[in-house]
Amino acid sequence: MVADVVRQAPLCPEKVDFAWRAAVGDVMQRATTVRLDDQGILHVTATDPHWAREVKRSSKLILARLETMLGVGTVKKLRIA
Repeated sequence: MVADVVRQAPLCPEKVDFAWRAAVGDVMQRATTVRLDDQGILHVTATDPHWAREVKRSSKLILARLETMLGVGTVKKLRIA
């Protein structure tokens, strides 16, 4: 039900942050920052290489969860730094 409400809201940085936290959990959310560009690339900046590896390792699951929250095709790819 929450995903339905979130999908209907206008796309904004706060919505992307909320969906990111829901997709990855509080710990990974605190270790990363995200920014969605106009091409659907979610730029993920990790606080250290460990978290960058964890995001990369979990990227398929994360993308599937983001699709549920934001809608199909909103996030096309993760770019991890």
